[in-house]
Amino acid sequence: MRLRLKRLGIDLNVINGYNLSVMNVNERNALFLKGITDTRDLFPKLESLSAVTVVFDMDFGLSSIPTEPGIMMLRGGRQLGKSTWMEQQIKSALKAHGAGAALFINGDELDGVESLYQKIRDCCSLFPVSVKNRRLFIDEITSVSGWEKALKRAADEGIVKNVLVITTGSKSTDLRRGTERLPGRKGKLSRTAYRFLPVGFAEFERKTKEHFKEEDTILAYILTGGSPVAINELIEHGFIPEYVVELARDWIFGETQFQNRSIELQKRFIQLLFKHGGLPLSQSSIARETGMANNTVAHGYAEVLKDLGCISESIPLEANHLRSVSRKASKFHVIFPLMIAAFHPSRPRSIENMKKIWEVEKGKLAEWLVAGKLWRESAIAGDDAPENQYYWKNKNHEIDFITYSSSSSGRPEFIEVKAGKSDAAEFLWFRDVFPEQKLKIISESEYENAFSSSESLVTLLRSKTR
Repeated sequence: MRLRLKRLGIDLNVINGYNLSVMNVNERNALFLKGITDTRDLFPKLESLSAVTVVFDMDFGLSSIPTEPGIMMLRGGRQLGKSTWMEQQIKSALKAHGAGAALFINGDELDGVESLYQKIRDCCSLFPVSVKNRRLFIDEITSVSGWEKALKRAADEGIVKNVLVITTGSKSTDLRRGTERLPGRKGKLSRTAYRFLPVGFAEFERKTKEHFKEEDTILAYILTGGSPVAINELIEHGFIPEYVVELARDWIFGETQFQNRSIELQKRFIQLLFKHGGLPLSQSSIARETGMANNTVAHGYAEVLKDLGCISESIPLEANHLRSVSRKASKFHVIFPLMIAAFHPSRPRSIENMKKIWEVEKGKLAEWLVAGKLWRESAIAGDDAPENQYYWKNKNHEIDFITYSSSSSGRPEFIEVKAGKSDAAEFLWFRDVFPEQKLKIISESEYENAFSSSESLVTLLRSKTR
């Protein structure tokens, strides 16, 4: 064991003293192998929580780590708390399963596929024979271009045969193309792909009710986008500092560049979303208004934002049959609200800023919040493509969302979003067009009858729809 630790470049004298002002990954792993969990700087993200005002419980569909070996992919935006969650899981694994039950690799510090492969091989050789539940956490694995080649090789050589490998990253393309990344190599786990989500509205409201007025809760939620960092900054300072906004912008533009696309064209597309939010946009109109070369190029820029969990695409359904019509114009909803602080022309940074935007754009923002709510719950449930949503329209009427959930036994659920009050009489047409269905209306009115019901936006955001 000592020889293998030396080969990894670990200073054993420093480790035995447990007095490390700055720990690198190898030094942390050496302490993990000893079962030590209470040393300063060992879990820097967890230690930083003591300095924040509010700590949130993150819900993304994974209630507990499996004990079976396999490969799991956890993806989500920067600064949403993935690294903090990972430290929590490492600490829990060491306490539950003993010294050396969990080891750690930081993808941000690696310079290529071969380096990643060697780190995986080294860590797997360090697991004590006595440990049965072995967990290898690889943080920000997507920072290594071609990372899947290293994992494929490790799996094919049997290196990770008895290990649960949990990878985190900020590029959700891996989730939408997971079978292409690691075909047949992810083990027998019941589920291998998860989206690490922003803080949900119900959790946000529960934890921040002492810090925001009730009437400002939705505005604060939109402004912070469910980012724990942004939420705590708003609580402490009353505004979102520029560095938080830049983190979101850099993340989006970084992925845009990584996929060999123009940052300028991506900016134009995002501006188009704010200009025409809630209205159908065809790929040809996107290309024309942004100056993109053609429909295929326009589709590519939308896909980048869908992959990142920033927007959903609501696809139209046929008027007479509830079948998708991909050739017609889709709606694009902003489902990561922090994009509003990052890209809205008014550059909102405070609740007072958001009040002015809400007064003018309430209908669009309400629709985006509902889209985000539906996307979130689909992601938690493990749907393959939660970013794909649906709307219905005929010559005279339109329904904003049609969803299918496990709780509805495959029956469609119809949701219409209204900015202000609503009247059941204005939806009598729905009873005639869909006589076997019921319409849920999101408005400032509350009522229920044989064919429709209405509830407030806050009520919907608090609830679980599936």
